[in-house]
Amino acid sequence: MMMSASCQHASISLRTISLGAGVQSTTLALMAAHGEITPMPDIAIFADTQAEPAAVYEHLNWLMGPNVLPFPVAIITAGSLLDALYDPSAGIAAGARPPFMVQSKNTPGGAPLNRQCTRHYKVDPLIKKVRELVGLQPGQQGPKTPIIETWIGISTDEAHRMKPSRKRYITNRWPLIEKRMTRWDCLLWLERQGYPRPPKSACTFCPYRSNEAWREMRDNAPADWAQAVAVDRHIRDRMPRVHNGRVFIHRSLQPLDEVDLRNDYERGQPDLFGNECEGMCGV
Repeated sequence: MMMSASCQHASISLRTISLGAGVQSTTLALMAAHGEITPMPDIAIFADTQAEPAAVYEHLNWLMGPNVLPFPVAIITAGSLLDALYDPSAGIAAGARPPFMVQSKNTPGGAPLNRQCTRHYKVDPLIKKVRELVGLQPGQQGPKTPIIETWIGISTDEAHRMKPSRKRYITNRWPLIEKRMTRWDCLLWLERQGYPRPPKSACTFCPYRSNEAWREMRDNAPADWAQAVAVDRHIRDRMPRVHNGRVFIHRSLQPLDEVDLRNDYERGQPDLFGNECEGMCGV
């Protein structure tokens, strides 16, 4: 049986949940609330890109409501990723670089931009917050052994996204992996407990979506769809060209509102969210 990080590190003084308000991290938080994952975490932290679908914020408000979680939820942010994309002094040349597809003379079939958004808007703000919570001052080196344990909601079907912490004073733990739970197992657990089904956690314009997910947004969340379509047009028509190429959200290298979004299985196009190797998005 896999030994949890809690069992391996006796010096832990802070246990946090990286809360994305999607299926897996919601299940993780609620299982902890039920005492099915121990010890009880001290806090859950939601790193807000300010660009999530409306349903994610509605679900987060429910999680933070009375009598849902016995531990606090902190919302932190490095600013608006959406605003940064529209800022000509920042945009995809700076920290706001989602892995949009670039079509150029050298990459006629398209190639993704080097992704920076997860680290800038998720990982770094989380590290900053947990350092504050344990009293580490800016610039101060942490201890050589872990004092912070971060729980991340990765399930067994995404186990390839598990990555150790880059900070020696932080250790990552994946309780859903310990329990050998898939995303489907998470949905079944939530249903048995009578909890609402969480939405997909990802920015409205995140390229790591299947055609099925894009179609669901288009058909059921028109405001989110309109935002994604507007961003797609903006990065191609109004931003400086990247690598002398044209930039698209969709891997087909077509305008998002013109893409054939038929069933992925029929078209042989899988969900690419497993490429988000930081393990902090989409959960």
